[in-house]
Amino acid sequence: MVCGGFTCSRNALIALNVVYFLVGLLLIGVAAWGKSYGIVSSINIIGGVIAVGVFLLLIAVVGLIGAFNHHQVMLFFYMVILFLVFVMQFGVSCSCLAINRSQQEHLLKLAWNRLSNRTRMDLEQQMNCCGFMNDTDNTATFALDYHMCTLPCKTTRCQTCGDVMLQHSGEALRILGGVGLFFSFTEILGVWLAVRYRNQKDPRANPSAFL
Repeated sequence: MVCGGFTCSRNALIALNVVYFLVGLLLIGVAAWGKSYGIVSSINIIGGVIAVGVFLLLIAVVGLIGAFNHHQVMLFFYMVILFLVFVMQFGVSCSCLAINRSQQEHLLKLAWNRLSNRTRMDLEQQMNCCGFMNDTDNTATFALDYHMCTLPCKTTRCQTCGDVMLQHSGEALRILGGVGLFFSFTEILGVWLAVRYRNQKDPRANPSAFL
């Protein structure tokens, strides 16, 4: 049987959703590991990663049920959800690749201001830095963060966390954008496979039945 046949489409769709399922489990496991070892203590960050993992698991389960049973309704909802995820992820990935340094600094500043003191201290500990950025717009916030910082480098001179983040943010955004584009194309592949598989006739079904 050629690869465009019913069995090949079914197996390819199952394999793709198994990958989504494993990635979802990996995200949940990494989030739980990070929480248990105290790497990240913010419940918002942990909850966000777990939510993405659970969402991937649900998509994978819907896709697997639809693929195993050739379930028309399941496959339809799977196609719609996966296409919407593709559109959002493709847009975000392109934005990550297009963002410049000044925009990075602005976004990092907004993100830092929304963090709790505990999360800021976690980041300072991991990056060996104190405060975000000592500029005219953030003098009071920087002074408070620097006062709360407990790192040994305060006895000499600590780097600011903003400078440390900006050193790596460009590379991180390129990696994030590249990985996001890769997964977005796997999602459009999943949509194409689901459409193709949904419109194929099951050779095991009643010959007089429609699809």
